[in-house]
Amino acid sequence: MPKISQKAQDMPASPIRKLVPYADAAKSRGIKVYHLNIGQPDIQTPQVMLDALKNYDEKVIAYSHSAGYIEYRKVLVDYYKSINIDITPDNIIVTNGASEAIMFAMQVCMDDDDEIIIPEPFYANYNGFAKSSGIKVVPINSHIEDGFALPPISEFEKVITPHTKAIMICNPNNPTGYLYSKEELLTLRDIAIKYDLFIFADEVYREFCYDGNKHFSVMHLEGLDNNVVLFDSVSKRYSACGFRVGCMISKNKELMAAAMKFAQARLSPPSFGQIAAEASNKVPKEYFQDVLKEYDERRMIIYNEINKMEGAFCPKPKGAFYIVAHLPIDDADKFCKWLLEDFSTDGETVMLAPATGFYSTPGSGKQEVRISYVLKCEDLKKAMHCLDVALKVYPGRTL
Repeated sequence: MPKISQKAQDMPASPIRKLVPYADAAKSRGIKVYHLNIGQPDIQTPQVMLDALKNYDEKVIAYSHSAGYIEYRKVLVDYYKSINIDITPDNIIVTNGASEAIMFAMQVCMDDDDEIIIPEPFYANYNGFAKSSGIKVVPINSHIEDGFALPPISEFEKVITPHTKAIMICNPNNPTGYLYSKEELLTLRDIAIKYDLFIFADEVYREFCYDGNKHFSVMHLEGLDNNVVLFDSVSKRYSACGFRVGCMISKNKELMAAAMKFAQARLSPPSFGQIAAEASNKVPKEYFQDVLKEYDERRMIIYNEINKMEGAFCPKPKGAFYIVAHLPIDDADKFCKWLLEDFSTDGETVMLAPATGFYSTPGSGKQEVRISYVLKCEDLKKAMHCLDVALKVYPGRTL
């Protein structure tokens, strides 16, 4: 039998989805499972975007331009103008979600065995994107004790080598909910200039900032037009994950011309997704106000309940809709599997994502889990009750 590639063997499984078979088995036994493991919002997709699909009456579903429909790219230009980012349609390539945008950027900017520095914990699929692109992730650790703030310059400089080509951040952050400040991004600018590095920024949670905090984009950094690549998506902003529409943005003309060759090789981004996304310019501002209020209420339920549990702790997230919590457990992977295989209370349990999958450093995150607060408040309270009961009876409890 022919062997599969080493790359395939090394490809990491998703820590967010790998426990799905255990959840399915629990459901088959009649257990209700509260899914806090995946960033799939339950917020309704804006009706105006759904109506755009319903009203589509073309007789042929054709390819779009490889960079995406010009009409949609003009809508994006107007959106970014509203948040003081000045770009043109030529600075945008529409992609199959932000995922494809990240892979394009990695393949355009780095050769095999080049290195990208990412503060950890980080979105688990960055590891997969890097593996697919033949490059090496170099992690630097951020710490739950200080809310997962950006590590100091000295930590970056310790790991920079001749192979280092980029630094990547997610802001607001998945999985931690941390919001990088303007001052922290200015630190990144100094590093990028000093070492001539790209800065990759995943800003798909831009709209979700709490406690009066404001988002500061890497596109607002002066003097970095040729260094910055921005990734964005409609998935979280409009609760439209299944449209699979994202984009990469850069003012670096050489970079974008090279990325276009990759875009042409995959032909085009999804037509239906772009049609719906184009209607996003008609989404009323009240939509975001209501959604932000809802997520803020959910955030405080999780934050308050976790910190009431004996031996548990989590910092208050400033953005996105995730929390990384420290729990009094021996092994997060074992615990999350145990919740689905061996535990229930009143016929219910909760599904979490072990934080080990969000670290690249072996052994990190063994007492941490990521929680996505993407369920309605009533369900979140029930899920937190399940977790509280579970922690008291878990055989591997460390207290």
